[in-house]
Amino acid sequence: MTAPTPLGLRRSVGLADYTTWRVGGSAQWFAEPDNSAQLQALLAWAQAEGLEARVIGAGSNLLVSDAGLEGLTLCNRHLQGAVIEASTGLIEAQAGEPIPSLARRAARAGLSGLEWAVGIPGTVGGAAVMNAGAQGGCTAEVLESVTVIEPHRPDHPFALPASALDFAYRHSRLQAEPLVVLSARFRLQAGHEPAEISRRTSANLHSRTSTQPYQQPSCGSVFRNPEPHKAGQLIEALGLKGLSIGGAQVSPIHANFIVNTGAATATEIDHLITAVQQRIQAAHGISLHTEVKRLGPFEGVALAA
Repeated sequence: MTAPTPLGLRRSVGLADYTTWRVGGSAQWFAEPDNSAQLQALLAWAQAEGLEARVIGAGSNLLVSDAGLEGLTLCNRHLQGAVIEASTGLIEAQAGEPIPSLARRAARAGLSGLEWAVGIPGTVGGAAVMNAGAQGGCTAEVLESVTVIEPHRPDHPFALPASALDFAYRHSRLQAEPLVVLSARFRLQAGHEPAEISRRTSANLHSRTSTQPYQQPSCGSVFRNPEPHKAGQLIEALGLKGLSIGGAQVSPIHANFIVNTGAATATEIDHLITAVQQRIQAAHGISLHTEVKRLGPFEGVALAA
């Protein structure tokens, strides 16, 4: 690895430490910008060098190939900070702000609307991109707007209202377009008793941690629910809890989680995802679609594990 550059650029950085699954190869170039200006400068550098650039947050909902990633990978987890107006319910949060800590801060301010977010291992930017949700709530219900930039025009940030983001179940326009989120504006319900909001927030966290495998590396829920069905229930009904390929395992605690039991590879996780999809398709004629975004090259497989 070469010495850091003035922009904080590093070569050949292993990405397993930057994903919640704890798998993945190395980034050709990598940096963790400390502010939006540095992020924009790094994107301008990649544009000048003719390199593809991508931004990751907390590394949840990501499966990075064992082969690693070409170009520039930026981790925005240092882009934290939020301004909360308790009287109006308005929140301005940076893209790297952890959504669970923001939910806690909102609760202490007596603001309702983010209680569901306390157990989600992601960032504000990731929540906007994925329309993250849990416990019957989702990002689209409380998001007013996002400030974004285009990687090829990093010096021209602009705002998009929530109405322009094409929100749907675990979907937004931001998944299909190369836009980088810098910050987000939320509007919550003001005037609530902080103790009551905090109680509901803690209850939601307890519900998640007591029913999901929080002690093992995972990405959260792997599959989107094929309404009106629940993905976890379909997988469990076929007896697939505990199904393993190498170090990747369908969690015995919650069937919509695939966990790294200690030495899994991204390839093994990818193959296990495919195996589960094939079993559900064969048994029910239902196509399970992932919430997970794959980054890098993956071989297609046809398994019957």
